[in-house]
Amino acid sequence: MDFPTALIAPALSGFLLGGSLIVAIGAQNAFILRQGLLRRHVFVLCLICALSDAALIAAGVAGLGALVSASPALLAFVTLGGAAFLAIYAAVAFRRAFAPQALRAAADGGGSLQSAVLTCLAFTFLNPHVYLDTVLLVGSVSARHTGDARIAFATGAMLASFVWFFGLGYGARLLAPMFARPRAWTVLDIAIGCVMALLSFSLLRAWWIG
Repeated sequence: MDFPTALIAPALSGFLLGGSLIVAIGAQNAFILRQGLLRRHVFVLCLICALSDAALIAAGVAGLGALVSASPALLAFVTLGGAAFLAIYAAVAFRRAFAPQALRAAADGGGSLQSAVLTCLAFTFLNPHVYLDTVLLVGSVSARHTGDARIAFATGAMLASFVWFFGLGYGARLLAPMFARPRAWTVLDIAIGCVMALLSFSLLRAWWIG
């Protein structure tokens, strides 16, 4: 059927954008990795991270996306701004690739479930970048789509969070030896940079074509 096929592209775009934003060395990912290594509260913590991302993405897509789509001038502004922001992210990722560091698990929150949940929430909502990434950036980029395509884009971005967090939490014992080596992060950051650059180019192309 043509209808679901037409939603593949926006869903994939959302998945790639969401995945590129979430896959980075940081306190939240380090915390989930450590909990996965210890096998402590892995499901609950991964679910909290993924649902938090989903809620923020939904807020950005529903609120900012609707606001932007109503104004052609604002749409052009956020499209160009999003393209510039993605290009900067790509540059930062490429720079990290030339100065990689091994991922060190966070030292807090390894005890009770309550302590782990509070630490997880702090890592999630006290990080200003989470709002910039999910609410502003994803919300702005989603404005390029309308109707079901916007929903597909948001769903793809949300799915990326679920795949990443549960993959990281339950695959920690397999990933830890590999990502303890800086070279692994070099490869990952180069991949992130390429995806960001491609998404930036696609936004510029969409704006140019109109």
